[in-house]
Amino acid sequence: MFAQVNPNSGTIQSSTKDSTVVEVEATYPGGAAAWTKFLQKNLKADVPIKNEAPIGQYQAIVAFIIDKDGSVSNLKPETRLGYGMEDELVRVIGLSGKWIAATRNGIPLKAYRRQPITFVATSEYFAVEGREPFTLFTNTDNEITVTARKIKPEAIAINVPGGKVTRLSDGKFMVRINKIGRVSIEVVNSKKDDKLIGVASFEVLSN
Repeated sequence: MFAQVNPNSGTIQSSTKDSTVVEVEATYPGGAAAWTKFLQKNLKADVPIKNEAPIGQYQAIVAFIIDKDGSVSNLKPETRLGYGMEDELVRVIGLSGKWIAATRNGIPLKAYRRQPITFVATSEYFAVEGREPFTLFTNTDNEITVTARKIKPEAIAINVPGGKVTRLSDGKFMVRINKIGRVSIEVVNSKKDDKLIGVASFEVLSN
């Protein structure tokens, strides 16, 4: 699990003929480093695993307001990944306490923030690896390697709904996808009537 914090908080000055406007963004006490430490300490990174999410890399985003008195309000998920990830991020941001409010020329203002957090779910039983972690690209050949504990590579097969799969060799496949979004890769044991081994969720990006 990684916390991604906006590092650009600070003082902004803009000038006109008649005046200079000094704007200070809202900050967590102690700055970006303290905010990152707070998130890492309090977030439960195993939430997607406990909620049986497919293995994968997921970026949850929550927007919220820092009021004039520094309190946090209006926490709203911008993503809908599920498996408890947005709920966990909302929970932790809600525990953050008072912030240092944004100001303009010394006058407190409401501030709007967006917080992305990346959750990574893995399995001890199988793995699916590509050029980039849990990422495929449209209209190109994506080579992936699949391994599974106690299952021989020649027995491993995959299904990709909406995609084309070509077997290259034992445990190695070429996957082609035409649409961006998310796709599930089902890993099965072809020697046991395609018994499901597990599912991996990949994000599909434009090439």
